[in-house]
Amino acid sequence: MANKPSARKQARQNIVRRNRNRSAQSRLRSQIKKFTQTLEGEPNREQVRDELSRSFSLVDKARQKGILHSNTAARRKSGLARMANRVLEKAG
Repeated sequence: MANKPSARKQARQNIVRRNRNRSAQSRLRSQIKKFTQTLEGEPNREQVRDELSRSFSLVDKARQKGILHSNTAARRKSGLARMANRVLEKAG
């Protein structure tokens, strides 16, 4: 346990930041799962676009907050777009 007042404050701040980051990561993972579930079965083109847009938005927000590295965010967005394009091409 921290002994100095500044170290105690830093420990409190770390807890708040860790919880905030976990929440954002969880929200992002949930959205990506929702997006992949949208692609299963008979996807509606509009529905896929909406979910892709929401997913991109959350990835960008996570990047801005420093939760994701720039390259990781770009890789995730690229992967999501590829998945969507594959499914939409098959749907016609």
